[in-house]
Amino acid sequence: MGLAGCFSSTRIVQQTQAPDLFKTATVEQVKQIVQDRDAKLQTLSASVLVTATTGGGRTGKETEYTSLKGYIFVRKPRDLQVLLQVPVLGSRAMEMVSDQNGFTMMHAALHGPDVWMQGTNTVTTPSKNGFENLRPPVFFDSLLVPGVTADEVVEMHESTRLVQPTDKRKPVIEEPDYDLTVMKKTAKPGVFQTERVIHISRVNMLPYQQDIFDDQGVQIVTSATYDKYQDFGVEQFPTLINISRPIDEYDLKIEVTKLTLNQKLEDDQFQLQIPDGVTVQKVQ
Repeated sequence: MGLAGCFSSTRIVQQTQAPDLFKTATVEQVKQIVQDRDAKLQTLSASVLVTATTGGGRTGKETEYTSLKGYIFVRKPRDLQVLLQVPVLGSRAMEMVSDQNGFTMMHAALHGPDVWMQGTNTVTTPSKNGFENLRPPVFFDSLLVPGVTADEVVEMHESTRLVQPTDKRKPVIEEPDYDLTVMKKTAKPGVFQTERVIHISRVNMLPYQQDIFDDQGVQIVTSATYDKYQDFGVEQFPTLINISRPIDEYDLKIEVTKLTLNQKLEDDQFQLQIPDGVTVQKVQ
């Protein structure tokens, strides 16, 4: 014991503290919380500010684009409209509509006519340009945290995350959370494949992150984080959503400026008329 002091050293580490109150639940209860929250949200009508960033380690640089105002409409089971506007002018910079069968999208070109595209909701032929792999499920699955279907199974474990306080003079909060892993059965007996992991705060029992895996259950293709929750009557909903696509190397920051939940949405909101005479690119 006397020798121990001769060979020790002390260094400063980040000071943390546990939250004053946090909740405890079983895996069945956490699953039901996710189910109930999903059942409450049927449509979403949002005014948004979207900021895109491209690049990363493979390119050695990042590019952040001008933020675009716009609107996002969601109607279950799989209807989506995203409309983004050119700054100042207010004309369409990009519009995408989709249903369960596929999507139609137009985006304005810097020079020349608008670009029109149609294709499947799932990428089967990836492009080297990550933005060209943008599909409706990136929005749909990130904005809403789906419940667990009958053919899926779940497991759960406890973890913690560090939450920075608004007052920088106070210690960082070491917040306990639950990580609910959603899996599906495979053709091989006893083998399950990870589909997504929902990270849930034990302070308010709301999701703060969702990681969505590829078709093999190996790589994370989409990671969405949720922050700045507000009460919108039907349910609390995040007003800051960050969508990261690590393989495609692009991020979308969605700031919600106005939101209405469960408002009736008409069919024509999810239809995009293609003008006569334009060339439509088919993508897969």
